[in-house]
Amino acid sequence: MNTDCKKNEIPALEALNRLREGNRRYALDLTENESVSGRMKRYELADGQQPFAIILGCSDSRVPVELIFDQGLGDLFVIRVAGNIVAPSQIGSVEFAASQFGTQLVVVLGHSKCGAIQATLDEIRRPTENQSKNLKSIVNRIGPALSDLVNEHSPAPTDEVFEQAVRANIRSSVYHLSHGSEIIETMQKDGELLVVGAEYNLKTGRVEFFDLDED
Repeated sequence: MNTDCKKNEIPALEALNRLREGNRRYALDLTENESVSGRMKRYELADGQQPFAIILGCSDSRVPVELIFDQGLGDLFVIRVAGNIVAPSQIGSVEFAASQFGTQLVVVLGHSKCGAIQATLDEIRRPTENQSKNLKSIVNRIGPALSDLVNEHSPAPTDEVFEQAVRANIRSSVYHLSHGSEIIETMQKDGELLVVGAEYNLKTGRVEFFDLDED
């Protein structure tokens, strides 16, 4: 990878607007990017990249980030992990993209009907014996943000509680990402980086960005 390429200069709020508009097109079946790839585009990007947004999203196969934001090859720096959790490798990936490419917007993208959230809610209510330590590491990162909801609404979470759990996890990830790195903290204080949370609705195809003052 050529790390000497020109850095992205798109301000965070302009990048956010691009994502909003792209998602609006996607939800209305008015997408402009017929393909995220193409020979000429690949040639153009072979020597460097300038993604205008960093997306930390869930690995769920129903949430293909470039498609739901109607963006193409090289537009987004995408980090996907079950439950859109924040661990050292995800923090390092955000640090890399923000500092290396000058990308000024980070979106933590969760989604409705998230399987990782359901698994965590089930695990909190009925702990599993001999659970895989790797799966447990995901549940353990999601669990603290949900424990109060489960305890308050036991024994069986309702759809409303599940929705609250999804949002609680997104906000928790935003918080941990924003406060888990001196590099990211400094860039935010200097106005060089904006970290926001958002939720994708599997049925409508729409992404709702949380109010900035809530994150």
